[in-house]
Amino acid sequence: MSSLCMVLGVSAQNSHTVVKGDNPYNIAKKYGITVDELLKLNPKFKDGKLAIGDVVTVKAEKHTAPVSKPAVVEKVKPSHSNAQVGKIILQPKQTIYGITKQYRISETDLRKLNPELDTHMKIGDEITLPLESIKKYGGEQQAVPAAVVTKPTETHTETSAAVTTPAEGEAYVIQSKDNYYRITKQFGISQQELFALNPGLEEKGLKPGETIKIKRTNTDAAVVSEPVNPKTKIDSGNEKSTATVTAVADDYVTYTVQQGDTVFSIINKFGVSIDELIALNPDLSKGLKTGMVLKIKKQDPAYVKKSGDALSVVLMLPFGYSTNETQYRSMALDFLTGAKLAIERNARGGQKLDIKIVDSGNEASFKNSMTQINPDNTDLIIGPFFKSNVIDVLDFTKNQKIPVVAPFANSPELYNYNNLIIVETNDQTYADKIVEEVKAVYSDQKIYVVADSKKEIANYIKGGLEKAVKNPNIIVVNSPAEIQLDQNMMTGQSAPVIAILASDNDATGEAFANKTIALSKEVQGVKAFSMYYSPVFEKKVDDLSQASLVYLMDRKINAEGSFEKEILAAYKSKYCKTPPKYAIVGFDVVNDMLTRENKKGEIFKQMNKVQTQLATKFEFVKSKANGAYVNTGYRVIRLVP
Repeated sequence: MSSLCMVLGVSAQNSHTVVKGDNPYNIAKKYGITVDELLKLNPKFKDGKLAIGDVVTVKAEKHTAPVSKPAVVEKVKPSHSNAQVGKIILQPKQTIYGITKQYRISETDLRKLNPELDTHMKIGDEITLPLESIKKYGGEQQAVPAAVVTKPTETHTETSAAVTTPAEGEAYVIQSKDNYYRITKQFGISQQELFALNPGLEEKGLKPGETIKIKRTNTDAAVVSEPVNPKTKIDSGNEKSTATVTAVADDYVTYTVQQGDTVFSIINKFGVSIDELIALNPDLSKGLKTGMVLKIKKQDPAYVKKSGDALSVVLMLPFGYSTNETQYRSMALDFLTGAKLAIERNARGGQKLDIKIVDSGNEASFKNSMTQINPDNTDLIIGPFFKSNVIDVLDFTKNQKIPVVAPFANSPELYNYNNLIIVETNDQTYADKIVEEVKAVYSDQKIYVVADSKKEIANYIKGGLEKAVKNPNIIVVNSPAEIQLDQNMMTGQSAPVIAILASDNDATGEAFANKTIALSKEVQGVKAFSMYYSPVFEKKVDDLSQASLVYLMDRKINAEGSFEKEILAAYKSKYCKTPPKYAIVGFDVVNDMLTRENKKGEIFKQMNKVQTQLATKFEFVKSKANGAYVNTGYRVIRLVP
């Protein structure tokens, strides 16, 4: 998703069905609209995630298509397989799927010939293909071979022999027997480093034949592809996060694109919209390239560390010792045990930390607790727990713009603070995912949504499904007891239904589980979904798997993961018990924030990274162009019969 939209000539139509290879950029490109316009027309896809078969609304307009370049075919030296390759120039409307069909090549082979394929799918880009296929199937893209010699291609074959370790900065082609553990051990990196080097890899998984990065290169120098303003400083840096940003005008700064940058990472880093970025950088219609110097609209000044190498971090936890308020003390103490484990882990890794723990007391005494914070010598504040207290801290630090992390508070009124990081995923994000899951299996079944007392989320799900599926028959009910099997009009036989739980009450969850189990024993094909976790789901896994239960969790530990095993063992060794819920939250929040920090306190430059800690997935997006960062991550649990 590292390319931008290119305006194409298309015929007017109102909707588009997503096919393999589609993303918001190429859809917007196809219909001559901006990505912002596309997402505004389709708010449920605001996170940019599309599934094959999704129907998106488009607003097509007539535009003049760019002049197609002729194909260029290059002769090459014979490869190990004695095959010759050439190149074609990507034309309007060509997709990965279309190329594989036209040139009779598998997607795996296409990706072997083009390791950077996903970032080189813009009109005018060169695509490497077997020379024989170009001659045979090229049609209008057929051209006379040019006298240019390229490097021979290598055909990777699956063998039981060990794969030679590439040099630092090189890519690696995934083999059929590979898994995350094998790759991380082979190349001496952590699983988190692997995901950081390959954005999106955690979600899509390892696919044989695809190319991934296994080491961060230390020699990625920025190459400028256009004349540079004399006022612009070029800095190659040692990491791709070393940004070249220099003020050159009253209303914008410049940024030199680094290797590995994507449009999403840039707009997240600077808090601007795609349309604002294009308005200042018209050449982006030709694609994003390393070394480009972009103009970026100025935002409010970001937090800059004052002095010293050590990061000054404040933890604000509601112990209530000063007020003898014990209601939240156990919760805060558990949170602290997990936080201490994360702090010690990062300190052993070389991070210099100065940690201060503040008792945030209760609502009445909270403002007094803030007097213990020196805003001129604090780099990060984690806590407090409650919304009203979070707002007090944000107001207290508004002049310094210190990053503030809210572990549990998530409310629209918090979204206006651009130095706030909200950890808790909101209900609307979960509801959108349930709609997506139900749509994938729907085939004219009656749908029951079990609501809580407020019914807001249940009605939100109903509204989403009415737009997402054909011929919807959706009933919102107050109790699982009201769910009934449907009747086949032709045969009179009982027919399966879809049941959705939109209540986080454990008693309702138990009743929902029992009802769906009973229905799945009467007729096959009953499908169950839950927005929330209920303890009964783990007690009755076998029975609920017959209803193919899918449920969401904000936190879930992968007991087989090497990182997870390491942390669980370390906690048990330190505290002689397995970590309780809030200890897990404490570790995840603090470890995630500290791993995004650097010695300059530039945490906001790392917010585009998707990271999974012990149990929590962190995937932050900006609530608005200049607003808070909100976590949209969740874990999906599927019970398979």
